[in-house]
Amino acid sequence: MKKIVLSLVVIASALTACKEKKEKVEVKEEAKVEVKVSDLNNVDVAASTLYWKGTKPTGAHNGTVAIKDGDLLIEEGSIKGGEFVIDMTSIKVLDIPADNEGNGKLVGHLSSPDFFDVASYPTSTFVITNVESKEGKVHVTGNLTLKDVTKSITIPATVSTENGVTTFTSEKFMVDRADFNIKYGSKSFFDNLKDKFIDDNMELSFVVKTKA
Repeated sequence: MKKIVLSLVVIASALTACKEKKEKVEVKEEAKVEVKVSDLNNVDVAASTLYWKGTKPTGAHNGTVAIKDGDLLIEEGSIKGGEFVIDMTSIKVLDIPADNEGNGKLVGHLSSPDFFDVASYPTSTFVITNVESKEGKVHVTGNLTLKDVTKSITIPATVSTENGVTTFTSEKFMVDRADFNIKYGSKSFFDNLKDKFIDDNMELSFVVKTKA
């Protein structure tokens, strides 16, 4: 019996190790922007999306946020710079049916001062400050602004071009919302939350495409 239990433990550990790894990005102070691209206006906002996922002890929610505007500088198939404006008023929840009352309540809460306060901060931005290729991936460093906080983060991504359209796709990565002063239900700011807390780490990913 002990051997059987031990075998099950080993199998469970192996399965856990094989789960998809999501990298938590390191947050640094805002970096200097060397390449200005704000006049390109070449991102297809209808085909570009930011995906999000938040978790808590009792479950998780996921959804999207629209890209409002964007500029991506491509030279010889490589990214040299970029700037993206994220429309925080467009937050959507995908795991609850749109006609369900809970969907509207969650969108309202995420849009409130408890989280992203979209009335005061209707947009967020990501401005590329450095791009480095290594081990077959593109590591894109940029200034992420959420609410009134700007921090530098580095995101692993891939870049491909087909029929004149460049697609900039990030891997799933984790950002600590506490670094951006988003406090609601956070163990970084409140004690004695027990199982009522919401994880500080937000899972994000995005697909950005240029116009044809």
